[in-house]
Amino acid sequence: MPSISSLSLSSKAKKISTIGIGTAGAAALALTVLPGTAHHGDAGQATAKKVQADSVAFSSDSSVLPAQGKDLTAQQQSMAPAPADTRQVASVKNAATTAKSFTSTDEAAAAIKADAEKRAAKAAARQKAEAAAAKERAAKAAADRSKRAAAPSYPDNLDGWIREARAIMAKHGIPGSYEGIKRNIIRESAGDPRAINNWDINARNGVPSKGLLQVIKPTFDTYHVEGTAWDQYDPVANIVAACNYAADRYGSMDNVNSAY
Repeated sequence: MPSISSLSLSSKAKKISTIGIGTAGAAALALTVLPGTAHHGDAGQATAKKVQADSVAFSSDSSVLPAQGKDLTAQQQSMAPAPADTRQVASVKNAATTAKSFTSTDEAAAAIKADAEKRAAKAAARQKAEAAAAKERAAKAAADRSKRAAAPSYPDNLDGWIREARAIMAKHGIPGSYEGIKRNIIRESAGDPRAINNWDINARNGVPSKGLLQVIKPTFDTYHVEGTAWDQYDPVANIVAACNYAADRYGSMDNVNSAY
């Protein structure tokens, strides 16, 4: 039998592949089982029995296919085709690009989530501020209602004017009884808030006495009490300013019994 090393092989035949390994194994097996060889002196028979390895096709079930070839062929045949939409990474560069795209997608998702959380926080803060403002408005409105309810109502007449004036005087520490104020009002104006004196010395000097307690303009401006009207004819403002002046000059309107 000729040895394997005596066979002449081309460079193409020297390339090893899965099918090449199977074919070489089959050819070696065929040479081994041939009955009659050149060693026995029958060269023609050996030539006639030469197997053309490149024309033999084997399957994974072939009885003459070496075990190695069967295993590799079975592995190839058992591989299921990849789905049509499967993305293949053709190179390291493409793999890096794919990984980068996945990273970018994750970063985008994180950014979207962060933005949503930021918007939710702003909305919550706005709602909280609006609720606080509404609560403050409600409290203020309730306080105003309470203040109006607590504020006494006075009739628009001499009795009401005196009582309202005395309430203001009490806040500012100005003395004066109801009777003392009313007595002086009756003497000075007979209870007419629009009364004016056009004949005395004050009138001749251009500053006539006006109102319930006949106060001249300079005295009214000097002793005016904040919170009352800047009008000599206003009954409450006139009473309070006149009582403030009387308290400064005489100690109290109760001590005034004539023109003052």
